[in-house]
Amino acid sequence: MRKNMGTLNKILNENCCRIEYFIAHFDGSRLLGEKAASFDEDSGLQSTLIGERESWSIDTEILEKQEQKGIYHFKVKFTLDRGESLQTSVGIRLAFGDWLRENYVMMPAAAYNGNRFEVREMSYPPQLFDARDLRTDIPTLISDVPRLNIGAGPSRLQQLTGDLATPAMGFHAPRTRRGFWLLTTQSTLLGNSGLAVEESENRGEAYFEITAPGMRRDFKYTICNNKTPCDDHAADFHEGDSAELEFRLYFFDCSEVQELFDTFVDIRKDITGPVTLKHRLPFASSWGILEKKYNNYNWEEERGYYSVGGRENVYQDWQVGWVGGAMCTYVLLLEGSELSKKRALRNFDFLFAGGQAESGFFHGCGHQGLWYGDCYKDINKKWHLIRKSCDALYFLMKQLMLMKRLTEHGQCNINPKKEWLEGTRRCADAFVNLWNRYGQFGQYIDVETGEIIIGGSTSGGIAPAGLALAWQYFRKEEYIRTAEEAARYYYKHFVKKGLSTGGPGEIIQCPDSESAFGLLESFTVLYEVTSEPSWLEKAKEMANQCFTWCVSYDFEFPANSTFGKLDMRTAGSVYANVQNKHSAPGICTLSGDTLFKLYRYTGNMQYLELIREIAHNLPQYLSRDDRPIAGMNGSVMPAGWMSERVEMSDWLEPVGEIYYGSCWCEVSNMMAWAEIPGVYVQKDTGFVCAIDHVDVQVLSRENKSLVLRLTNPTEFPAEVKVFVENSQDMETILGQNAMLGCARIAIAPDSFTDLQI
Repeated sequence: MRKNMGTLNKILNENCCRIEYFIAHFDGSRLLGEKAASFDEDSGLQSTLIGERESWSIDTEILEKQEQKGIYHFKVKFTLDRGESLQTSVGIRLAFGDWLRENYVMMPAAAYNGNRFEVREMSYPPQLFDARDLRTDIPTLISDVPRLNIGAGPSRLQQLTGDLATPAMGFHAPRTRRGFWLLTTQSTLLGNSGLAVEESENRGEAYFEITAPGMRRDFKYTICNNKTPCDDHAADFHEGDSAELEFRLYFFDCSEVQELFDTFVDIRKDITGPVTLKHRLPFASSWGILEKKYNNYNWEEERGYYSVGGRENVYQDWQVGWVGGAMCTYVLLLEGSELSKKRALRNFDFLFAGGQAESGFFHGCGHQGLWYGDCYKDINKKWHLIRKSCDALYFLMKQLMLMKRLTEHGQCNINPKKEWLEGTRRCADAFVNLWNRYGQFGQYIDVETGEIIIGGSTSGGIAPAGLALAWQYFRKEEYIRTAEEAARYYYKHFVKKGLSTGGPGEIIQCPDSESAFGLLESFTVLYEVTSEPSWLEKAKEMANQCFTWCVSYDFEFPANSTFGKLDMRTAGSVYANVQNKHSAPGICTLSGDTLFKLYRYTGNMQYLELIREIAHNLPQYLSRDDRPIAGMNGSVMPAGWMSERVEMSDWLEPVGEIYYGSCWCEVSNMMAWAEIPGVYVQKDTGFVCAIDHVDVQVLSRENKSLVLRLTNPTEFPAEVKVFVENSQDMETILGQNAMLGCARIAIAPDSFTDLQI
């Protein structure tokens, strides 16, 4: 091993980096002081730290080296050899010199560009309301979340591993064109670890730290408040006690920020390992529970629409987009019973009878027969979150195209009413007018006049997808022109900078996953309708940014928590945004079928793996009669209810707990059944992949025929959609409603079915 010594030191020197070990002493969460020692490969892999009353030995094991790639895997063991060390945390620090404020720092799902943006401090739900911010040209503005300092003064961004989709942190240095990633484990024997990035006062040096146990100094983050007194507790070490930290380092060329994301996709499971999916509830059985719930609970008979929740307030009643109002009917129309289809069409009548403003955009909210805006401080103001009309346009187009296809194939006869068609065109025209006037879609507009109130953000990221489908359907050239111009604008001003912001209406313009997936939808749809390869390249880049929001491993919940007792798995859940620090069941509010499409168009297995994890993850969060899930107040959620919380962080509810409620993720669950194949098969190669809660096995492959065994190990009936093609068919454009032609195979509980194709 000695003959290879010095290579790591060379890599560290080339990256202006040094590795330090440290022992930190606390009084509560207040740092009292620390002792540190530098790692030097040439001096050996053992170090000591000696104080007046304690003596530590530090043993470093390099588990793996890929020196040409700049990859090193470490395990470091801290042992207290003499004395005792109370309220102590041990840690590893990577100190980078030649640092610049312009370096892009990322913690997956927790910090993008270090969250180094202007801040508006206000309680939840935060919303820009000051006159200085009501303009089209505002910079990205965020609430009081963990961040690096945009100005002078202390600059420290501290998290626990559960705050991140993957326990990792990295950066892109544009001047040196270098990149770095650090990966670690969720926890040690001392509990969850801590991750922090701190900058020196002059910003010439930055420090990336892992600590065990995780200790946030002085303050921790709670909703919209980065100054909550911290209650973290350090560990008490006695003679002979030890703690181990395991981590991987990656040093690589990185000419632009996108390469930081691209590298992350390749390495994100290097330390946590592959995920084993647990079968619980097949998609079809999950859908049956949800359809029943939507017709029994969400249907409002008097006015004829499906509400978001229980209609106890404006936000649980009608919202046109974001959380499902004009979106859930897509699945009910595609997969539902005659009753569901009938009600889905009544939903159209409700929307177009009064839900559309003079501008052509839709009212954001409705409650008890009245229409409201999206301003939390005054819902009577005509503010409109543009994302809601974006979602509405996209899903209206998907449903109009579905009606046409169902009618053409004789499955049912649905002729869209004149009012529906005219109203949809008016919405598409409103986006064209908005773009022509401002060269952007903004974040909030006046719903009556169409004027931008607050500009910026990627809140309208899915609008190009809706406009592209409107062009396909109505053949109006302005629609595709606007779609492409807007998508290029988003790509240049946001995607190239590693940002997607302001999708949810109550996070100001914090980075978020919802607008990221909206942009992915737009780039993919534009590729499908134009066949222009540049859109596929943009979709691939956007998909790799979306990976950073998706949990890559199965978080270990406290054993006595609700999720710990239910053995909930987190891989494939999706973090919401950097403000609301919870993961969630699925994408708000999409199926993620664009990832399946990208797998087909590129052959990249990583996209298939991710959509498999996202879709498979969803049904476990569904409360059922045989497996009820309770909220924090002890109230058991009825069958069909899903909470949006997958709580790995302590920002609001305790880790592993949820609130009592029904929400949008039920729609994402339904969409997965509608748009994601249960089993994917390449007939000519014999490749098979089960996405649903079933197993698939190739029994024989001969004479251009496959015999498959589909096994349902669950206690529930499965009806599996089997998508079959040959490898040369993969580049064929799928477009909308792609699963309509899939074979459906019924499998009884705890049994199998053989299928010849």
